Amino acid sequence: MPRLAGHELSDRRSLVLHQEVARRLRDNPALLNTARLRVEDWALSGSLHPRYVEAWRRLFDHGALEVSRALEDPGEAGQALRQVSPFAFVLEPRERWQLLRRAGARSDP
Repeated sequence: MPRLAGHELSDRRSLVLHQEVARRLRDNPALLNTARLRVEDWALSGSLHPRYVEAWRRLFDHGALEVSRALEDPGEAGQALRQVSPFAFVLEPRERWQLLRRAGARSDP
């Protein structure tokens, strides 16, 4: 099985992490509240480009199921949102490392 490198590996890892986040979000839609607060904090501090603030706000308005779909979207739109994800709080460090190791060892989506 070929190993991924560079941006491909980074994108793959991000997708794997966010697939787990999406699963948890479907199980616990209340996680959306914390993510929404993070985006609003970023908007107030100016630490997130307004384009992404608006993209997340619009997505949040569609609910947890639609957000989980966006997190798992392997396309360009999903990839862009995962780069500025407000869901880092969902996974514990140990879980994150386990998922990252697994993602680095696989080349299939």
